[in-house]
Amino acid sequence: MKRSLSLLVLIPVLLNLTVAVLSADTYSRYDFPPGFIFGSATSAYQVEGAASEDGRTPSIWDAFTHAGYANGATGDIAADHYHKYKMHQMSLPLATVSMSLWLTCFLQEDVKLMAEMGLDAYRFSISWSRLIPNGRGPVNPKGLEFYNNLIDELISHGILPHVTLNNYDLPQALEDEYGGWIDRRIVKDFTAYADVCFREFGDRVSYWTTVNEPNVFAIGGYDQGISPPKHCSSPFGTNCTRGNSCSEPYIAVHNILLAHASAARLYRIKYQGKQQGFIGLSIFAFGAVPSTNSTEDVMATQRMVDFYIGWIANPLVFGDYPDAIKKFAGSRMPSFTNHESELVRGSFDFLGVMHYSTFNVQDSPGSLELKQRDFDMDIAASISNYDDFFTASEWPILPWGLQGVLEYLKQAYGNPPIYILENGQRTPRNSTLEDTSRVKYLQASIGSVLDAIRNGSDTRGYFVWSFLDVFELLDGYESGYGLYYIDLDDPDLKRYPKLSRDWYSHFLKGGSVSPDGVIELQKNFSALSQGHFFQ
Repeated sequence: MKRSLSLLVLIPVLLNLTVAVLSADTYSRYDFPPGFIFGSATSAYQVEGAASEDGRTPSIWDAFTHAGYANGATGDIAADHYHKYKMHQMSLPLATVSMSLWLTCFLQEDVKLMAEMGLDAYRFSISWSRLIPNGRGPVNPKGLEFYNNLIDELISHGILPHVTLNNYDLPQALEDEYGGWIDRRIVKDFTAYADVCFREFGDRVSYWTTVNEPNVFAIGGYDQGISPPKHCSSPFGTNCTRGNSCSEPYIAVHNILLAHASAARLYRIKYQGKQQGFIGLSIFAFGAVPSTNSTEDVMATQRMVDFYIGWIANPLVFGDYPDAIKKFAGSRMPSFTNHESELVRGSFDFLGVMHYSTFNVQDSPGSLELKQRDFDMDIAASISNYDDFFTASEWPILPWGLQGVLEYLKQAYGNPPIYILENGQRTPRNSTLEDTSRVKYLQASIGSVLDAIRNGSDTRGYFVWSFLDVFELLDGYESGYGLYYIDLDDPDLKRYPKLSRDWYSHFLKGGSVSPDGVIELQKNFSALSQGHFFQ
């Protein structure tokens, strides 16, 4: 049986829903509702670097990479955003510094690059082990200073900070002490950590995402063992040394939902009235279509929806897991008490969506006959083009998949406010600055968002993944999604704008975009980039 990782959603026509295909090929940002936010995103371990500086302690992601599980790469330095988010004052008088050196330093100010691009917002995550090194207890003054300075720098440039509290990087101290997300004690520790963040940053941060994509975090980290904290068991994972793939993914998500609900309740009681902010949780959402028109494949695709989207969204909206998960996972699936159900239900102001690609789903009923099953086998479905997720040099451009995700969330969950917190195209990292394929991908994707909004979706923001080429979860530095390329061979990690950066900047500043405009943009970019080392 081919195994599935990605989050899938049923295309609306399969649910007898009607989607108006408006084909927004030519549009500008002024076609979007007033107040719609356009931004770009990174996360702490993937971009900050300074892994052992200023009091930061290891996270589960540090432990994972230092064990050699990311092609031997680590986020120890990453994009060095910790030192390069702004231009620091030079210790030498300007007269003693060469103009070329001064310009190089000037150009590496990341927040200034964001402002020059025209971003409305920047989504980043806070490193829990940088802010509270032991996972609980005293706050690290240097960590507090860094995030205060970053937030202030963003605001001074007119950029809204969108903050994620945890993105795959739980403090290793808590993992060592009690197993992290698979132990109920994490709820109290996460709530205390969130309290520090709300208290210290909430006067300037209005958008909080508690935990990043808990669905695939649990599958990769507690079933397949391909991501932190690498819990798995045979025969479902490889090189497994600890964990239980049959039960731990369900336990981890259950505790994440309880931790999210606890933090959201704290925020609403103690902070929201004064700070007037919003809190939510994000879901990794791939599009899906049945491999055939057979009833079996259509039903298998619906199970994918229940297991992936419903796993997170159903408790948030309805207070319980989908019936399909409870039926097939049985006693391995934790249950909510009535009190917990009430805490989780409605504990969000928005849902975050991560979307990258679309896959074909087929029925695989034989897995249900096995006595020992993991999350994937419980679904009794597989993905026919699953390997493309890991091996494709460029993901295909299928914008209707994103529109389908938004339409499904509208119809199935009462049209909640949505922020697309990640969307982007994977390409080989050392290919070219003229990333025309990424431009076409972004243009088609943003157009599909506009189509969904015109059809009634309450989508309120869109963030490109990623602002820079960063350390990637599955392959380290082999692939890149960034609007800026980073030369890893340059000690200064110089940033180089890609064609996609120019396209996005043109759009952000009110320019109309169309397929024909990509060709002209590419011509102008080629003329300007002759001095870059790729040429």
